[in-house]
Amino acid sequence: LHSSRLLRGITQQIPLPILDEDYSGQARCMLEKVGSWNFDVFLFDRLTNGNSLITLTFHLLNQYGLVELFQLDMVKLWRFLVLVQEDYHNDNPYHNSVHAADVTQAMFCFLQEPMLANSLTSYDILLGLLAAATHDLDHPGVNQLFLIKTDHYLATLYRNTSVLENHHWKSAVGLLRETGLFSHLPADDSLNMERDLGSLILATDISRQNDYLSRFRMHLDQGNLCLSSASHRHFVLQMALKCADICNPCRPWELSKQWSEKVTEEFFQQGDIERKHKLEVGPLCDRETNTVGKIQIDFMTYVAEPLFAEWARFSDTCLSQTMLGHMGLNKASWGGLQQEQTPVSEEAEPSAAGGSSSKEMPQGSRES
Repeated sequence: LHSSRLLRGITQQIPLPILDEDYSGQARCMLEKVGSWNFDVFLFDRLTNGNSLITLTFHLLNQYGLVELFQLDMVKLWRFLVLVQEDYHNDNPYHNSVHAADVTQAMFCFLQEPMLANSLTSYDILLGLLAAATHDLDHPGVNQLFLIKTDHYLATLYRNTSVLENHHWKSAVGLLRETGLFSHLPADDSLNMERDLGSLILATDISRQNDYLSRFRMHLDQGNLCLSSASHRHFVLQMALKCADICNPCRPWELSKQWSEKVTEEFFQQGDIERKHKLEVGPLCDRETNTVGKIQIDFMTYVAEPLFAEWARFSDTCLSQTMLGHMGLNKASWGGLQQEQTPVSEEAEPSAAGGSSSKEMPQGSRES
């Protein structure tokens, strides 16, 4: 995990004019189609020289007129976005700033859906975009169970409950306060923003998936979601962020496959660390017994499909049907590839299966 910013020194200096440079040519053309579900965030990240999260978030805030509406200081906003991007660990195969940019773009797509676009306030939209951009801030590249079983200080701090999500939230609040982005607002408004931001980020805890899904299903069954209610709008924002966070199986195959390979590699790197330190290897983290296809098919079956089926009930649009269609095709593709895939240990020499990953135990963990 990142150490204190004071110990890290001055933050990376990305000049403000980068926006003018990045808004030209292909990157600018891509931003004109930022609401497309086929948006290729990998290409966009290359075109913006690794600054996809900064550029995309800044563009969306401007597109909605939120910078002017909330009287955000441009220098403070720019510094906040630079620090947010910097605080993602880009050596993580999956939980990095490109993933955050992808989730932010997906969130924008959901915010454009008629059910939301006709109901959400400017505050809701600002909150949703900021939550998407910061939802995995300072992610260490390992899961909650790993932090708990290694006695990581974060697990102790948050009492083994939504450990990562609490850390992402508090890290985001830290950057808001460090940059003073909302310092011009009344204190109560700023605190409410921080609280609501936390409520959205905490909803991405996958271990609480069934709780949120059951509540969503109950509202849909009873037909009592009232988007004129602030609390109901907030709940829908939580569900939208949850969908955006795990929407990879719903992307077109050429994008979905890349994300699947990246998240599985991150799982496997955790397993390599666990094996190296003689810890029990997590069920999804053993590269000797798992394949990308198997992990993805199970994830779609038990996590993604139930969530997106309910989202399609709530917002039965071309987009929701497109997402379900992609997921069905992707699941079938992984089923076909799974017949060809074999665990790494069956292809490699036994000595190679022990995990030569360069990743080490996250700072704050205690070796067993």
